[in-house]
Amino acid sequence: MNILIAASECVPFAKTGGLADVTGALPKALKELKHDVRVIMPRYKKIDAKKFNLKVIARNIPVSFGNKVELATVMEGKINSKSSIPVYFVDNEKYYNRDELYRTSLGDYSDNGERFIFFSRAVLEVAKAINFKPDVIHCNDWQTGLIPAYLKTLYKLDPFFLRTAVLYTIHNIAYQGVFPRDIFYLAGFDWEDFIPQRLEYYGQINFMKAGLVYAEGLNTVSKTYSRQIQTSEEFGRGMEGVLVQRKKDLYGIINGLDYSIWNPKQDQNIIVQYSLDDLEGKTTCKKDLQKISGLPIAPDIPLIGLVARLDAQKGLDILHEAIGRMMRMKLQLIILGTGDPVYMELFERIGKKYPRQISVNLKFDNALAHKIYAGSDMFLIPSHFEPCGLGQLISFVYGTIPVVHKTGGLSDTVDSFNVRTGKGRGFLFNEYNAKSLFESIKKAVKIYKIKKKWNRLIKNGMESDFSWEKAAKSYVRLYKKAQQEKIKETEQ
Repeated sequence: MNILIAASECVPFAKTGGLADVTGALPKALKELKHDVRVIMPRYKKIDAKKFNLKVIARNIPVSFGNKVELATVMEGKINSKSSIPVYFVDNEKYYNRDELYRTSLGDYSDNGERFIFFSRAVLEVAKAINFKPDVIHCNDWQTGLIPAYLKTLYKLDPFFLRTAVLYTIHNIAYQGVFPRDIFYLAGFDWEDFIPQRLEYYGQINFMKAGLVYAEGLNTVSKTYSRQIQTSEEFGRGMEGVLVQRKKDLYGIINGLDYSIWNPKQDQNIIVQYSLDDLEGKTTCKKDLQKISGLPIAPDIPLIGLVARLDAQKGLDILHEAIGRMMRMKLQLIILGTGDPVYMELFERIGKKYPRQISVNLKFDNALAHKIYAGSDMFLIPSHFEPCGLGQLISFVYGTIPVVHKTGGLSDTVDSFNVRTGKGRGFLFNEYNAKSLFESIKKAVKIYKIKKKWNRLIKNGMESDFSWEKAAKSYVRLYKKAQQEKIKETEQ
């Protein structure tokens, strides 16, 4: 199949969350299955053309929307030096020559709607300009939600896309791309489409809703999350009604893990490599992590790691509530992340209050993230909801035991450790509150002290296989199903 993956970010070029990891890894697995797969994304300011060896392949492609025409330059690179998978970068200085992808510390860019209207139209115009006719366009999150709507409206009679289907993936339904009615004319749709059954959302335009309504196929990044977002406003964030209507087209596929990036046997970011057969290196990594984070070097004290975007979704409210009780235990906590200023200030104060037990690092630091996965004994994910989560998958391969809230992809991938049978790979708490979180940590610390049991846990996790091959085959099945739906529609 000819597969075009459209996304707003992709590892190693630009990343704010798990979407970038998926976009960077899935194409390689699809290529292994003999498909012609290509990626298209914006060329942000931080993407260094020289570093990534990007070459201009097309200039001045006209992209019409509203009453204006903007020009796109297309640059081409590869996902990595070993890969032949093309990545196309849509370059436009007006929209993408900015320090960050979507926002500054003061809030979202005010013209994000216009920026991604341009990108969505540019994806289709670039495909035509480079003569790559996709069987399926795999769209991801709100930034590409308008693409399936364009294919069903403005490009409906375009012979180039006559048999092009769309699979639309929801990575996090909390971010929907809702913009004022004023920009609807820019998008170029007919006002007949500005109705609740299509693009209108409480008097505004909702980019994610466009994807949910118009794409032939839909999926989320775990089975449990695909069910949860249909159940209530709490999980569906206003889209639950649309999702129930599309339930026969909605599937869940657990993300894979790119073991070429996350692997303690070859990780160059950690002080010493190690494996299941030789765990001595993990002890060294723990000492190194304690040293660089300013914590007392104490091999026998459990060290808990947390790497996350600092916002309400990630369970920071219940963690904050549980901190006092946690600090009365003999344990250490290292936090890495950036995000909501409220939580950044909150945890900065907590770090100062408990300097010998908590290390707070308010930044994005890829190398430190690797060190935390390798050097921690446990990895904490108290998320209120979690579409999939990569943290628990990464922690498995590094022999770090996840302690997680039983929700979304976390409940699909982490099974509770059974002391009697020795089965299970982590610790889950069912109720979303500080008491349940604390009791789960308390249980994990108790097992940690029984080295034979703890080593069994480590072994269970490190023997897990979440490679992308299985997920890629599932995606191909959905691509083919979406294409069949598209062909059926065109023949009617």
